[in-house]
Amino acid sequence: MQLSSYILNETDHWIALNKPSGLLAVPDRLGKEPSLKMFLREKYGAIWVVHRLDRETSGVILFAKDDTTHQLLSRQFEERQTEKIYTGLVLGTPMQTTGSITNPIAEHPAADGRMMTHAKGKPSHTDYRVMEVLRPYTWMEFAILTGRTHQIRVHMQTLGHPLVGDPLYGDGKPVLVSSFRKKYKLSKNAEEEKPILGRLALHAQRLSFFDKSGKKQTVEAPLPKDLSATLAQLRKSLLKK
Repeated sequence: MQLSSYILNETDHWIALNKPSGLLAVPDRLGKEPSLKMFLREKYGAIWVVHRLDRETSGVILFAKDDTTHQLLSRQFEERQTEKIYTGLVLGTPMQTTGSITNPIAEHPAADGRMMTHAKGKPSHTDYRVMEVLRPYTWMEFAILTGRTHQIRVHMQTLGHPLVGDPLYGDGKPVLVSSFRKKYKLSKNAEEEKPILGRLALHAQRLSFFDKSGKKQTVEAPLPKDLSATLAQLRKSLLKK
C-alpha cells in the first residue's frame, strides 16, 4: 500500500488520511488482516487511534503521533467539540429535506455486530440534509454529534431509508446501471453486468478539530472514484428522462 497517496494532511503531532473502503482502520480481534494503523506503525513506529471508521466507509480518519496529542484529540471527540460531516447515498427519499434523529443506540441482542435503536441505549444524535434526489436514490449529508457504532447506518434504517449497499441495515444490493437506465445493454464481451458501486455508500467527507495551539483544523477527503462515478451515472440518467 502506497501510504503517501492517502495522506490528506500531516504535522509532527497528527496525521489525517483518506481511508479507502474495504480497509480496516484498526486491527480486528484476530489481527490477521491488514489495517491502516498497521501501515502507519510500519512507517512511524508508535501511533495512536483517535476515532474509527467502519471497514466499508471511506474518508477522513485521524491518528495522533504522540500521547499528548492523542489525549487532546480524544477529549474533543468525547466532548463533541469536533465537526464530523459524512455524505452517503440512501434508498428512496426522506419526506423532510432536513431533520434530526436522536434515537438512542444499543447493541443488538443477537450479538452479531449489529446495533439497534433502543430506549435504554446510549444517547445518539444525527442531523441530516437532502442534497440531491437521484431516483431511486438520494444523495445526503450527515452531521453526527455523537460517535456511536454504525450510527448513521442505524439511524437511516430507523428513518426507513437505509444506506445503499448496507448488508446489515439495508438490502445490501450493489448499484447496477440497469436498475435505473431502462435501455441499458451489456457489451458484447460481457457475460454479466458489473456493479458501479458494490459497497456501503458512505464517505467521511470532512473533519474539523483544534490542534495544540487552539487553531481550528479542517480536513476534507475527496469522493472516491466509485461514488463519483455512481453519482455521475445517476445524474446522466435523470437528464435523459
